[in-house]
Amino acid sequence: MIDPKDVAAVARQLGRPPRALRAVAHRCPCGLPDVVETAPRLPDGTPFPTLFYLTCPKAASAIGRLESSGLMRQMRERLAADPELAAAYRAAHEDYLARRAKAGEEEGLEPLPPGIQSAGGMPNRVKCLHALVAHELAVPGINPFGREALDRLPEWWADGPCVTVDAEEERA
Repeated sequence: MIDPKDVAAVARQLGRPPRALRAVAHRCPCGLPDVVETAPRLPDGTPFPTLFYLTCPKAASAIGRLESSGLMRQMRERLAADPELAAAYRAAHEDYLARRAKAGEEEGLEPLPPGIQSAGGMPNRVKCLHALVAHELAVPGINPFGREALDRLPEWWADGPCVTVDAEEERA
């Protein structure tokens, strides 16, 4: 069971109720959730392949600035040129797929259709740093590009929490 205060915080962060929420996968140093784990299918059965979802708008904004800096292009070039890095990134992809499959089994859900990949472009591209950072926060040490992006981020939490949740929202 997820604490109603966490559900309220995530809803405030996203600007909408969270969907297919399973757990808080990581907490920001401010104490609020910043990554949640979601079920691989929405309640209506629609595939939802994003297992780890970055919810903190401050972190998302900081990552967006990294994406616009050209970092992903540099990462893609290194991925193509460095077999060890490619192997580590493939291992991150396999970890993601295994965790997503396990989450689906635990929820009693039908497996996702073949061809639905993991997040962030894994294993052959670098397409979404938000997803890669969320994976690295949820499973520290697994995603080399998520780690690299995290190491380049400012302390997004330093000036306080991204949202506040009042008692009425907690009960809703």
